[in-house]
Amino acid sequence: MSTDQGNGSGATAYTLIGGAETIRQLIDRFYDLMELEPAYSIIRQLHPPDLSTSRDKLYLFLSGWMGGPGLYQEKYGHPMLRARHLPFPIGSVERNQWLDCMQRAMDEVAIDEQLKARLHESFFATADWMRNKPD
Repeated sequence: MSTDQGNGSGATAYTLIGGAETIRQLIDRFYDLMELEPAYSIIRQLHPPDLSTSRDKLYLFLSGWMGGPGLYQEKYGHPMLRARHLPFPIGSVERNQWLDCMQRAMDEVAIDEQLKARLHESFFATADWMRNKPD
């Protein structure tokens, strides 16, 4: 993701979102929604029964992806997103559920509207690139 969110300040998404605490809130709400809402049952089935590791890995990844500390790379090395997700069937349905779940989480954590739109755009590009099965 670009570190300059189009505001000319050079501020990172990590800074603009509120740093580690807000990213943790976002990830926790994302996985809570995935766990609780039937609308996300398809992507929930792609995850292990215990979401603790998934929560931690996404938090670590997003911290660096948004321009903050490279926590994921420090712990696991290069993310290799597409390669790590190849074992899971991801099509448009799965992409859209993931994006909708993340959008709801961003809404509920009250991310700034401009930043939320920019993040959604970047999330879409990444999630669309992750598709590995035909629709």
